[in-house]
Amino acid sequence: MTGATQRLYIGGEWVEPAGGHYEVINPADESVVGLAPEASRGQVEEAARAAAEAFESWSRTTPEARAAILDRAADIMQREFDPWTALARAETGAPTGIARGMQVGVGVARFRRYAEGALEPVEKGLPPQVTEAGPMGRASILGALEVRQPVGVVTCITSYNNPWANPAGKVAPALAMGNTVVVKPAPQDPLSVFRMADALHEAGVPAGVVNVVGGQSVEVGEAAVDSPHVDMVSFTGSTAVGQRIAEVCGRTMKRQLMELGGKGAAIVFEDADLDAAVMGIGTTFSFYSGQICTAPTRVIVHRSVHDRLIEKLTGYLAFMQVGDPAAAGTVVGPVISAAHRDRVESYIELGRKEGARIAHGGERPVVGDGRGFYVAPTLLVDCTNDMRVVREEIFGPVVVVVPFDGGEDEAIRLANDSDFGLLSYVWSGDSARAFRVARRLRSGGVGVNTIGRNMEAPFGGFKRSGVGRDVGSYALHAYSETQSIVWTG
Repeated sequence: MTGATQRLYIGGEWVEPAGGHYEVINPADESVVGLAPEASRGQVEEAARAAAEAFESWSRTTPEARAAILDRAADIMQREFDPWTALARAETGAPTGIARGMQVGVGVARFRRYAEGALEPVEKGLPPQVTEAGPMGRASILGALEVRQPVGVVTCITSYNNPWANPAGKVAPALAMGNTVVVKPAPQDPLSVFRMADALHEAGVPAGVVNVVGGQSVEVGEAAVDSPHVDMVSFTGSTAVGQRIAEVCGRTMKRQLMELGGKGAAIVFEDADLDAAVMGIGTTFSFYSGQICTAPTRVIVHRSVHDRLIEKLTGYLAFMQVGDPAAAGTVVGPVISAAHRDRVESYIELGRKEGARIAHGGERPVVGDGRGFYVAPTLLVDCTNDMRVVREEIFGPVVVVVPFDGGEDEAIRLANDSDFGLLSYVWSGDSARAFRVARRLRSGGVGVNTIGRNMEAPFGGFKRSGVGRDVGSYALHAYSETQSIVWTG
């Protein structure tokens, strides 16, 4: 894939970009992975128009026909698994295991899941209602049916941390429900998303049902959001950008699904299994080099076990091998870009200035010949809840630790004292207490003694972490409108 020149995918055709191409850089060694297309506003509008024209026929296809296309696309992704894993690794800097299992592998799994999802019932009968004679007519028995209908044209704006799982989690359920899509991938690593379009094209998706446009210009994303042909925007990214998108959507009441920032609180009580807590918290450093909104980045630990937890976390970090994502033994790869590396490092320095102590990391690691955008996994301790490093999303391999002395109420207060509420975590040997605390956390999801996720459970955030829920059947609901049909009998 190295050196490939990519075209746009509009109306079932591969189209030369009006704005030319730009280089996609491998964050591990700064080599050029390929040339990505720069769409014009007019081409984005063309893609939205093609999706609108295709909607009527696609929304009326049988669920079985939609399922068959999604299944065939998954077959093609599986067939191309190895080269597309290599591309994902090159674009994102994710270690091979992450690129295989959490990127391409999850992409395949989500297409399989929503091939099945296309066959889920979209109608539900409601209890009949007896009405007496009156201004509305004679006495009657009214039946009612709840029907889920596709929304229409969905713009899917995807994040750079996972160019397979994230777009697959939008495109597959949207298509399963009978919507058409305009996909705008993150500019840092868009080539994998075009490979997803390859799979759908080969699988026989009708022209206009799937369109992929891209570019570095803000204008590309703006056009994909404000087009009059677009009925819904599904966005994953920063809260600041999500707020701007929501303002534009509000003008014409476009539907929205937003997965935004996170600052996951991990409450560790005095009776917790500290080794399990360390394993869970430690994933922040290894998964996508901390570039994951669900990470337990804000540890709230009882003072009685604070020092032992820090000791164990520091020991765990000693085994976090930073290096070339393609090399055996690498656990932590680079962050996505030089600009992002500088941003993460500026937060580490800010933490030091705010009074935090660096218990581990803090320096810039040198890998190979010194190229690449690497950040050392960093542990900041002696933190307080008013520090910016505790309150703001860093989106890198950085964990902050805040001790508490009291009981549940204090831990909950500290955890909830945040603008974010995506995923939080509780570690305690007392299951009743852990579940009691979980119910009081202002968070869209809570892991009790685990960082694992049930992929049928609703996913989304409270507060500034987002709007709406997806994953499992909830994604099918997110990409649909609910209609009621009432009749008399």
